[in-house]
Amino acid sequence: MKLMWAPWRMKFILNSKKEADGCVLCDLQNQEDSQENLILHRGSESYIIINKYPYNTAHLMVVPKVHESDFTKLTASTMASISSDLQKAVAVLTEVYKPAGFNIGMNLGQAAGAGIPKHLHWHIVPRWIGDNNFMPIVGGTKVLPETPEETYSRLKDRF
Repeated sequence: MKLMWAPWRMKFILNSKKEADGCVLCDLQNQEDSQENLILHRGSESYIIINKYPYNTAHLMVVPKVHESDFTKLTASTMASISSDLQKAVAVLTEVYKPAGFNIGMNLGQAAGAGIPKHLHWHIVPRWIGDNNFMPIVGGTKVLPETPEETYSRLKDRF
């Protein structure tokens, strides 16, 4: 059996237990913007944050401020704020990281892969030609060249 050490994941595991009683996305929006909480921008009814457990470098999320798990219950004004923040995130990521494309989407419900199923959020994942190279395909390992905190330092002034 191959073992892969990922000690930084313990923080996620411990926080997951605390989140069972509350909502990490609601808690975050009540904090000041900082490198610790990774909030980049606050729109009228949504905010942009860096994913602490990214699929790729500069993986952002747009989160509605309202605590909601049912997509059909979001108001038109909340959807407009989310759309505006998605466009802003793509523009800034394009300027700073120059990706070849993006994956933008959401996982609705735990069965669909939502890590935080009680609070809707959209993922913005920049993609580059060759980012699915031999490491994830053959080695089953993803290599990220910077930490979320470094991404925050690179992006915050652009928002």
